[in-house]
Amino acid sequence: MSVIRQPGMLGRTTRRRLVGVTAALTTAALETLAVVSWFGLVSGSPSASTALGGLGILFCGSLLRTGIFGRTVGELGDLLQPPRVGAALALTGGWVLWLFVADAVGGRAGVVAGTVVLVVVLTGQLSLERRAFSLRAPRSVLHPLVALVVPALLLAAGGAVLLASAQVADWTVVSPPLSLEVTTVVVQIDAIQLGAVGFALCAVLAHQWRFQRTLDP
Repeated sequence: MSVIRQPGMLGRTTRRRLVGVTAALTTAALETLAVVSWFGLVSGSPSASTALGGLGILFCGSLLRTGIFGRTVGELGDLLQPPRVGAALALTGGWVLWLFVADAVGGRAGVVAGTVVLVVVLTGQLSLERRAFSLRAPRSVLHPLVALVVPALLLAAGGAVLLASAQVADWTVVSPPLSLEVTTVVVQIDAIQLGAVGFALCAVLAHQWRFQRTLDP
């Protein structure tokens, strides 16, 4: 009855949710592009220039992700303020540390170790990002920390899928040749491609969670 008496409430709630979904999808797409591109460049034995290029892509993606978050939850202002740059650097450093730990340990144990480290780092980074835009503690029915840990877990799970698809799984699916009049088409699917899709899905869920708990009253 309260919603019927206040018809504007439903409109505001719908707009807020639409903004949250749009921001989550945009952020997830941006983060997937940055992380997967960086991961593809630095996997194996990259040259110094390739490693620096990958790091630049990762940092730019992190900075833009921070900007989208700030623009969605309030006024963006100057993105290059030290706290906001610090949040982007923390995100960049978290992914670098994740890959370093995973490579140092190696195998399935490396995937697990890297995932644990990434959950801890991302939880702190998400908190730092909120403070950079002067937001209060996130809403949660259990504890404000839960609203930070859940998206960190989801992003880390996506990272684990991506890492496992590149370092643990070793398979390729190739379709039979398909004749199309003047040419023949062969479809090839590698494990790393499915790993990128898995990361993207986890990123969507993670950012949908955090925007929902930031924008909902």
